[in-house]
Amino acid sequence: MDRCWFLTWTTYGTWLPGDARGFVSPIWDDEKQRLVVHNQVGTDVDRDMPALVKTSLQKLKGPPIYLDMEQAECAAKQFEETAHYRQWRLLAYAVMRNHVHLCVGVSGDPEPENILRDFKSYASRSLNKQWRRPASGTWWTESGSKRKVKLTDEDVGSVVKYIREQEFPLIVWTWDDRKV
Repeated sequence: MDRCWFLTWTTYGTWLPGDARGFVSPIWDDEKQRLVVHNQVGTDVDRDMPALVKTSLQKLKGPPIYLDMEQAECAAKQFEETAHYRQWRLLAYAVMRNHVHLCVGVSGDPEPENILRDFKSYASRSLNKQWRRPASGTWWTESGSKRKVKLTDEDVGSVVKYIREQEFPLIVWTWDDRKV
């Protein structure tokens, strides 16, 4: 394992930019005069921008997507298959009704956007086979958070612990849960 990534993404329309719970999206920084993304582990995220929520709601192409247990199981199975096929080490994942957290170790230095895309797109294909494609055309929001994790027991362990301790998960799995 050369790199480790903590990936997070949401289901379509359920956690919009500007959300009071916090969000990770590019926002304009007046001081820096550019778009910035606040997504470093242990730092505050942006939150509570009602005008941004309103604009985001107006742009939705279909109703929000909330996963049920059967859909979560379908997605989780595909995460495992994708990691196996790509020869990545899946360290942990949690599937909630409206978002996913996943920690994965990879060889080499593939682009994190490609890793995220593979997990999301293959899960979408599996979901589309069993349920019809959503009105929005997608199960997930565009992109997601990609946080590089230092390859130390402490840092990887902290991410796995965070994933394991999610509130109200439909499914949680960690490397320690695997069948040897």
